[in-house]
Amino acid sequence: MPAVSDAADSVRAVATKSRTPVRAGFRCTECGWTTSKWVGRCGECQSWGSVVEDAGPGGGAPRTAAAAPSRGPARPISEIPSETAQARPTGVDELDRVLGGGLVPGAVVLLAGEPGVGKSTLLLDVAARAARGGRRVLYVTGEESVAQVRLRADRIRALDPNLLLADETDLASVLGHIEQSAPDLFVLDSVQTVASTQVEGSAGGVAQVREVSSAVIQAAKSRDMPAVLVGHVTKDGSVAGPRTLEHLVDVVCQFEGERHSRLRLLRATKNRYGPTDEVGCFDLSESGIVGLPDPSGLFVSQALHAVPGTCLTVTLEGRRPLAVEVQALVAPSASPNPRRTTSGVDSARLAMVLAVLQRRLGARLADQDVYLSTVGGARVVEPAGDLALALAAIGSREDVALPRGLVALGEVGLAGEIRAVPGVGRRLAEAARLGFRRAIVPASSVDDLVPPDGVHVLGATDLAHAVQLVGAVGSPAAAGQSVRA
Repeated sequence: MPAVSDAADSVRAVATKSRTPVRAGFRCTECGWTTSKWVGRCGECQSWGSVVEDAGPGGGAPRTAAAAPSRGPARPISEIPSETAQARPTGVDELDRVLGGGLVPGAVVLLAGEPGVGKSTLLLDVAARAARGGRRVLYVTGEESVAQVRLRADRIRALDPNLLLADETDLASVLGHIEQSAPDLFVLDSVQTVASTQVEGSAGGVAQVREVSSAVIQAAKSRDMPAVLVGHVTKDGSVAGPRTLEHLVDVVCQFEGERHSRLRLLRATKNRYGPTDEVGCFDLSESGIVGLPDPSGLFVSQALHAVPGTCLTVTLEGRRPLAVEVQALVAPSASPNPRRTTSGVDSARLAMVLAVLQRRLGARLADQDVYLSTVGGARVVEPAGDLALALAAIGSREDVALPRGLVALGEVGLAGEIRAVPGVGRRLAEAARLGFRRAIVPASSVDDLVPPDGVHVLGATDLAHAVQLVGAVGSPAAAGQSVRA
């Protein structure tokens, strides 16, 4: 009987063990997808040959035991000095505006943007300015050779003995350069081109990007060395690589710009040391990249006389007001399907404004071609520019020029009403600085508004009222004009 009992216990033990859930044993090195069996193609990112065997969390290794704190015991927060964490200006005012004053010691900044937007040019200029200020700078490039970077440095005048340059794609070599040179500022261009031999997968993969960024962050924090990482973007404009990369770094900046425009915008999507609603403006040219403290002049035409179909509005890029001129051309169409062409303006927004003009004001636009564009490659994406779009279109349709020195602000509703928009005071202050002395704003914003000195503000309740106000402040010839059906 004892033998039978021991055999039954053995059977139950084997059955219990067989019911134990099996951990996922294979993982994709590109996106981190896991599966219980090997497959040739990842079921998440559809990559071929990227699924490898994975021991799973822990992998049977012993748990981490407690150890003595490496940086000393914990202290009261009031006894910790904050002077060492003060931001140091980079010398580029527009970059400092976005970062919140400059680079904080030990901070890691991720600068992402499309190819050719000017990321490397901007960071090479920042590195040269820091080197001229007596700081030791290490610039590691994995995309170009040192000779190619030297050519760019000659073009933008970014040569200094304190600026050290190296081309490496191996993580161990990059960390060796940091140990050898002990820089005060480190720039890596780019994080997707560096790989570690200790991690499986190609450069730019999920595992490699995580390993490279973790190693650089550890080196930056231990040395109180600010580091700037250049990152690629995907087709939809997001940062390439794992989402953990954006969580690990302290600041994430997006560098934006159109290929056919010299204007570049820098905005922070994450910032542990400053605001995320500031925007920096830069001008990219053959001689380098220059900050634009006053970019509004790029978006306003220099016409000496009033032209039908033009209207000025003020948009907010973060907390920064930018004056933008909208130009419209309305012409008879010989096609049964008239064209609606836009540049710098959302086509769906224009279609809505034209429908409101035709339905609420009786403006005949169904048989007209409408072309609408902004000056200087600016973009009008917020609803505050709706009133300017409507006035520019109706001015071109009626061949009536709006009065010079007039700015229009307001969102147009489907019922034709003019809705309030945020930041009217800041927008009018920017318009007044540029010399505009008359403004049409939503009527609901007039009561609590303190207009700048010398600016005459008129409140409009709907589109028809706005057109009447335009005629009232215009010339005698324009005052008698009305919308023709």
